[in-house]
Amino acid sequence: MASSHNRREFIKTSLAAAAMVAGGSTALLGPRAAEAGTAPDLVICRGKAPAAMTRAAVDALGGMKQFVKPGNKVVIKPNMSFARDPGSGSNTRPEVVAELARMCVEAGASRVSVLDNVLQNPHDCLSMSRIPELCKSVPNTTVSNLQAKRFYREVKVDHGKQVKTMAVLTDVLEADVLIAAPVGKCHSSSGVSLSMKGMMGLIHDRMVFHSRHNLHEAIVDMVTVLKPHLVVIDGTRILTTGGPAGPGKVLPLDLVIASTDMVAADAQMVALGTWYDKKFTPDQVRHIRIAAERGLGRIDLDRLKVSNITA
Repeated sequence: MASSHNRREFIKTSLAAAAMVAGGSTALLGPRAAEAGTAPDLVICRGKAPAAMTRAAVDALGGMKQFVKPGNKVVIKPNMSFARDPGSGSNTRPEVVAELARMCVEAGASRVSVLDNVLQNPHDCLSMSRIPELCKSVPNTTVSNLQAKRFYREVKVDHGKQVKTMAVLTDVLEADVLIAAPVGKCHSSSGVSLSMKGMMGLIHDRMVFHSRHNLHEAIVDMVTVLKPHLVVIDGTRILTTGGPAGPGKVLPLDLVIASTDMVAADAQMVALGTWYDKKFTPDQVRHIRIAAERGLGRIDLDRLKVSNITA
């Protein structure tokens, strides 16, 4: 257990970094369960090949057919918001995203949309991420940056404590399956950016979460609506300082995490990683702790059924 001093230092580091930076559809309301009692709560797959690790991790949860049915429309949400190459740790490895798309098509998906609302020059972000390049060979798959307001629809956040409405990508609201595919990285305002924080790339005005609301509370409000059916976290390497954009210290972990529980997946990534040159427990990240307290997932990693595999 990390000390209170470390907790204060974590918050202090995040706030300091922030100061430097400053100078719908019922299908999305809950995960589709795997066969009762047969699948682990969470999978940690270790190896050297990102695509093979991704496939093995999802297979260990019961396979993509547990989530994607013939004819389904799927949205995959990776990190591709920054004009950085895959080695920087700012964006999800393209091999992870392409393999997820391929598995969805194999399961019978009629359409796979890889979506983000990027933060830097759209052409540079997508090109440097190499995600469109690797997804090009996957049938029925498109990679898009959608920023114009016409691509979004306002929805109520019925269980929001601060956020009461938000504009969400229409493609997401009309999808049958939502897959979160973030990279593990630190964040100057939220401590870390993982599956929950990453959902901000599917809303139109993310800056209001920073300017009008408490960011951690707003993230949790958002994921009461945007709750992925499947989470696959790219932990092949993590950005441990300088996030979310980088450059910063990149730490190789050679792993992929998969779960139907976004809170558990994010908690596990925090526990396995080193952030700002320190180790932290999941409850030290406020939005992860709040999400668990509000019943959106589990943070008690020692009580989960965790499968450790290699690929």
